[in-house]
Parts: sequence; C-alpha cells; structure tokens
Amino acid sequence: MEFNVVFFEVVSIIISILAFGAAFWLYKWVASQPSSNKRIAEVGKLIRNGANTFLAKEYKTLSRFCVVAAIVIFIFLPSPIWNGHPLGNILMAVSYLFGTVFSGIAGKVGISIATIANIKSAEASTKGIKPSFMSGFRGGAVMGMAVVGSSLLGVTLVLLLTDNTTALLGFSFGASSMALFAKAGGGIFTKTADISADLVGKVELGIPEDDPRNPAVIADNVGDNVGDVAGMGADLFDSNVASMAAALVMAAAIDKVKGGTINVSMVFCYAAIGLLASIIGVLTAKMDEKGSPTKALNSNTYVTMIIFGVLTALATVVFRFEWRIWFASAIGLFVGFIIGIASDYFTDDTKKPVHEVAKASGSGPAFTILSGVSYGLMSTLPSMIGIGISALAAYKICAPLGEGYAMFGISMAAVGMLSIVGMIISNDAYGPIVDNARGLVEMGNLGDKALEITDSLDSAGNTVKAVTKGFSIGAAGLTVIALLGAFISEVNGAAAEIGKELITGFDILNPTVFFGLLFGAAIPPVFSAMLMLGVDRNAQRMVDEIHRQFREIPGLKEGKKGVVPEYEKCIAIATSGALKELVPAGLMTIFATLIVGFIGGVQAIGGFISGNIVSGLIFALFMSNAGGLWDNTKKYVEAGNNGGKNSETHRAAVVGDTVGDPFKDTAGPSINTQITVVSLVASLTATIFLTFNLFG
Repeated sequence: MEFNVVFFEVVSIIISILAFGAAFWLYKWVASQPSSNKRIAEVGKLIRNGANTFLAKEYKTLSRFCVVAAIVIFIFLPSPIWNGHPLGNILMAVSYLFGTVFSGIAGKVGISIATIANIKSAEASTKGIKPSFMSGFRGGAVMGMAVVGSSLLGVTLVLLLTDNTTALLGFSFGASSMALFAKAGGGIFTKTADISADLVGKVELGIPEDDPRNPAVIADNVGDNVGDVAGMGADLFDSNVASMAAALVMAAAIDKVKGGTINVSMVFCYAAIGLLASIIGVLTAKMDEKGSPTKALNSNTYVTMIIFGVLTALATVVFRFEWRIWFASAIGLFVGFIIGIASDYFTDDTKKPVHEVAKASGSGPAFTILSGVSYGLMSTLPSMIGIGISALAAYKICAPLGEGYAMFGISMAAVGMLSIVGMIISNDAYGPIVDNARGLVEMGNLGDKALEITDSLDSAGNTVKAVTKGFSIGAAGLTVIALLGAFISEVNGAAAEIGKELITGFDILNPTVFFGLLFGAAIPPVFSAMLMLGVDRNAQRMVDEIHRQFREIPGLKEGKKGVVPEYEKCIAIATSGALKELVPAGLMTIFATLIVGFIGGVQAIGGFISGNIVSGLIFALFMSNAGGLWDNTKKYVEAGNNGGKNSETHRAAVVGDTVGDPFKDTAGPSINTQITVVSLVASLTATIFLTFNLFG
C-alpha cells in the first residue's frame, strides 16, 4: 500500500489536533480539582503573577532579538538578496519567525497549567498520594501534548506550504534560538532564587526549605516554572523540531535522486505515531494509592515506548517502508532508555552514588563536591557510548540501502529517541509542579502527612527529571550528528549550483578542520561558564537583599504573626539579572560559528560542529547528572540519613546542592540547545561560507 506524502502530512495535522484536544481535556480536568485553602490560593497567585511577569519581560526582550535576526536572515539567507532570489529569503525569514512564535507559545502554555496544577496537587495531598500525583502528572501532560502537537503541526505546515526543506531549517533555527535564550534566562532566574534561599535559609538560619519567612521563597517557586517548565518546554520543542528537520532534509535529498516521496513520508508517519503513542500513554497513565510515583512515571514511559515500537512496525509492513530504517529508529529509542537508566543510577537516592556522596558529606563540603564531581564525570561514559553505538549501528544498518541512507539512518535514530517526547515532557513538567506543591503545603500548613506525600512526589520528580534530561541530551547528540549530515547536504547543493567540488567528510589532519575542531570544543565550557557566572552574580545580589530584609524588618526572623517579607524585591532581582545575563552567552555561540565560517569556510565549520558536539555532550551529561546527584543527596540526608536535617552532613549536602543547581538547571540543559543552534546556523549559512572565507 502506497500513499502520497500529502496523506501523511494530513494525518500528522489530524494527530496534532488530537493532541490539542487531549491537552484541553487534561487542562479542564486539572482545573476542576477542588481547591479551597485561602493561604495556598494567595501564595499560588504570587507565583503565577511572578512567572507571567518574568515571561512577558523575557519575551519582550527576545522579540527585539528575533526581529533583528529576521531582518538579517531576509538580507543574507539562504543567499544574499542581491543575488536575485528574494522569495527564498522571504520564506526563510517568515519560517524563522514562525518557529520563534511556536516556541514561545509552548512556554506560555506550560506556565499557564503549571501554576494551576501546583495548587491542585498541594491540596490533593491531604487526601492521599494518588490524587496528588494525578494532579501533578496531568498538569505536566497538558504541556507534553501541547508542545509536541505544536512542533509536529509547525513542521508539517512549513513543509506543506513551502515545499522547501531549507525553510524548514529556518523554522528549526527560530525554535532553537528562542529555546536557547528561554532556557538560559529561565535557568538563571530559577537558580538565582534557589541558591539564595538555600544558603541563607538552610545553611545560615537552619529554617525549612519553603519557610514563608524567607524573602526568596516565592522567587524560588516562580523559578521552577520559568526554568523547568517554560524553559524546558522550549528546549524539548526545539529538540523535536530539529530532529524532524534534519531527517526531512536528508529524506528529501534521497527522494529527489531516487524519485518518489517514500522517505519523507516515513519521517512524518513515525513522528505522527510517536505523538499518538504519547497521547495513549498519557491518557491511560495511573498510579495506585500504595504505589511508587517513580515506578508509575517510568511505567508510563515504557508503555509508550512499546506502543510506538508496535505501531511503527505495523506501519512499516502496511506502507512498505524499509525495515532497516525501522531498526535504526528502534535503536535510537532503546538507547534513549539505556541513557535514562544510566542517569537514574547516578542520581536516584536509592542507589550507591547518592549514598556514597552523603557519606562523604559527613567530612565536610569539600568532599561533597569532590565525590559529586567524580561520579558526575563517571556518569558520562555509558551515555556517550550509548550515543556512539546508536549512531554507528544506525549508520551501518542503513548504509547498504544506498547513498545518503547511512546519515538518514542516524537522523531516524534521533527521531526514534524523541518519538515519545510527549511522555518525556509530561514527566519533566511534573517535577517542578510537585516541587511547587511541596512548597505550598509547607506555606499553607497542611500537615506532616501532606508534606511527606509531596516530598515523595518531589523526590520522584528529581529522579525522573534526570532521566528525561538524559533522553533530551542523548537525542540532541544524535540530532546534531544528523544535522552535520544536513549541513553536508546543504553545502553540496550549493556547491553543485556554483560548480565547486562536493565534500564527503572532514579530515581532522587537515589544519583548517582541526582549527575548527578545537574552536568548537572550547565553546561549551565557555558558554557554561558565562551562564553560571550570571547565576553567581545575580545570587550574590539576592543574598544581600535577603540579609537586608532579615536585618531591617522587625519580627521577620522570629516569624511574628502578620510580618511578611518583601517577596517582590527578590522576584525583581531575579528577573532583571536573568534578562541582563541571558543574551551574551547565546550571541557568543552564534558569532563564534560565523567567525569560524568566515575564517576557514565549510571545512573549518565541519570541524567546529564536530568538536562542539563531543565537548557539548560530555559537559551536558556531566553537569546534568552531577547536579541531580547533589540534589538527591541533600534530600536523602533530609530524610533522616547520615545525621539528618541541621547536621554538619546536611549543611555540606546543601552546599553541594547549591553548586549542582546551576549545573543541572542552567548550564547543563542549555548546552544541548547550544549545540543545535550551532549546527543550524552552520547549515543556514553554508552557501555564504562556501563563497566567502579566508582559508577554506
């Protein structure tokens, strides 16, 4: 049975609409859950207003950048407008803006539901763990359905309306650039508040994590939403779009040579089935009253994986797709699962690494840092090997199909790994929702039982968050390898038009390539440093403000009735600092790519992308896992182990957590977006670098 590609594009649009329908139903379900506690409603409103205020200011700042970028794209891409092809430039600029708008909507949807679900989950905790879990998970699932539905819809509409894969790269670049700044800005905000609240509250004063006396406590809860919800939503939206864009660019190139549209059809078919599997998985997800939230979240993921594998196998039979490509996508999905298990081992508070770091913390914070860094570095090996094996296996399996299929196989492995991204985002957004719920329970004085339940849900969220970040980083690895293939396709397409020699790869013994390789490898550590220094500077300002309030507001430290901190001052510091710090790191990444391209041409850019991929993946995995390890070590000690709360071990663990916070929530998850941005900038400017360079 064979169908034209338009059939699969229409099916993709229909399934995207089904995802929006599922999101709407879940939204209504969460909103209908009871909530009557006035104190929780009051605090929840502060969190919601703070999050929306930050998002509005961030989007206003980013809109200026996006308009300038769109003008530059219109003038220069895909080739300078004076070359006489203005329609292509217009399509590219519009596609770019389309990508930024879709990415921004993803963040806004996440904030809207998360700031409702946190209240519902908090109040449901007084009735038991099951209703509290379901409120948190279904709140996250609204975002999962909306983000993946909009990414599939956006990609489909761009290709359907333009029939131009280069315009698709423009759409992906719009999503990636927005995600880069949104993740960086949200990450700086959330970790500014988190570090400041912990250092002054827990370490200096020994007060609970979400004590309402702490002036930074509302900013901390706002940060969970703008960083872990809006930022991560934009990040995974970008990853999903980039993986589909890379696969479609190569599929279209192969179909152009062979005739027909079977490979492009296959990409749309698999992406649509992945979203359908996520819809089924989300709507059938449940948890028993005596069950484990971590087990429930992981079970939902496994069920979705199985549904995807079975449905894509059936589609391969029915539509006569290539089985080798199915195996490539299945390998990608399986390796994503393996990366998740590796991340889980190094971050779960029931496993040896957390216990060992907790034990080391008894000797002081220096040993907390030393042991955490060591385990974080060790955690990169299984994931890097997994990414390497999946890329190699997909390449070898698909290579016999003919020219272009080997790299297409890698791109389909990335599509496979991100096929269940709807469930991944649902699990990821669940984390900050229940984290907020825990704070609301403490501030609303809902009792020890409710606090115990939300602590359990929060711990599961931290563990699963490490797994979902492992998935997204692994997928980014495969996606950017595929984007390297897309870059070669773009270069060779341009080279054929102007009569230049085609390229088949990059020789690292070539000094131009090696120059690019070293330059590219240096970008992730510099990018990470810029973001973490931003957190450092901003957190110092907030710590000073917290000290001022405790010093100058009579009765605040003692918790006198009616004495309330000036929460809005800390929110303002986090907001202004994040907006100030988010742009330089992102611009550095883009300008570095352009500098290398103009110096060494496409050969140097090939090395630049390669070095950036390897260095970036190692840093992203290390920081994400080390940060998750320190966070759960703190929670493990707070649960009464190795001395428990307010012990010297606890103080050392809190110090470790404050170091890990910008690792796992600011720099680490932003790096995979940075890698994608570099690859997309390179692909979009391939024609220019081919024509204008010093030593290429």
